[in-house]
Amino acid sequence: MNNSFLSQINTSWSLFLDRDGVINKRIIDGYVRKVEEMILLPQVQEAFHIFQAKFKHIFIVTNQQGIGKGLMTEQDLQQVHDSMLQQIGVPITRIYYSPFLAKENNIMRKPQIGMALQAKQDYPDVDFNHAVMVGDSESDMQFGINSGMHTVFICSDIAADLGEMQCESLYHFASMLP
Repeated sequence: MNNSFLSQINTSWSLFLDRDGVINKRIIDGYVRKVEEMILLPQVQEAFHIFQAKFKHIFIVTNQQGIGKGLMTEQDLQQVHDSMLQQIGVPITRIYYSPFLAKENNIMRKPQIGMALQAKQDYPDVDFNHAVMVGDSESDMQFGINSGMHTVFICSDIAADLGEMQCESLYHFASMLP
């Protein structure tokens, strides 16, 4: 596990987070489509309070092809995100989402870096060399690598050799920050 970058993190850095399986419970073979289905994972609020003090920007980057499949609307997603933000209880810089289907191979869908480029365009002080991507899938890790970020793999239920470091939860990562 290469966590040497942790000592370099300061309040000029940016944090990019996947949503499902990292912040909230993932619905296996499904999508969080309603507010009632947005259930935060244990100690997520505590993790965000730590992040708020450690990072300049906190971004959530999430593939949401349920929209592209017609299973939910962008308004449904906005309500889910409003609920998530209320539960988290600390300000988030911005949420970026990709409504595109995987087969469309759109640049805005992870592992491609469209959401990272949009964040840099919206917040020019973002430096990918001083950013961390936290996710629970190979596409999340590839998104971080493709963008030049450090990567942290959340592997609560599977052991995988992905990311520069592996953590069992978002809070576990937060608790390791200097």
